[in-house]
Amino acid sequence: MFEALLLTTWFGSVLDFAIKLMLALVIGFLIGLERESRGKDAGISTHALVIMGAMLFTHLSNIVDPLSTSRISAQIVTGIGFLGAGLIFKDGASVRNLTTAAGLWFAAAIGMAIGYGYYAVAIASAVAVIVVSRIPHVLEKKN
Repeated sequence: MFEALLLTTWFGSVLDFAIKLMLALVIGFLIGLERESRGKDAGISTHALVIMGAMLFTHLSNIVDPLSTSRISAQIVTGIGFLGAGLIFKDGASVRNLTTAAGLWFAAAIGMAIGYGYYAVAIASAVAVIVVSRIPHVLEKKN
């Protein structure tokens, strides 16, 4: 009977992880697809990997040290900030890829929401990032 309980617990844990991973992959794909459709540097693979990676770190922190999950969360925020900083280029008076860097940072937050099990928050945030990315620029710079 104890073995059956362990198997049920293990299967539930694996199923929970599989659901989180698939949701992270789908959301990463959709956000990345929107970015690729606009010719941006970070596309499907980048967004999917950032969301899935943040989800995995968060999921593992819940398992390994459930009383102190905020330590790993803080490191995700800083690490993705560092990754985003590497994307930003200053070319004369203009700055490029700032929105892409912000999008990756936001994608990591979505991954963390999935990792913590806040699926509705993750889905609503994904819809928000896609909508915001489609807002036309009101004041386009003319060359």
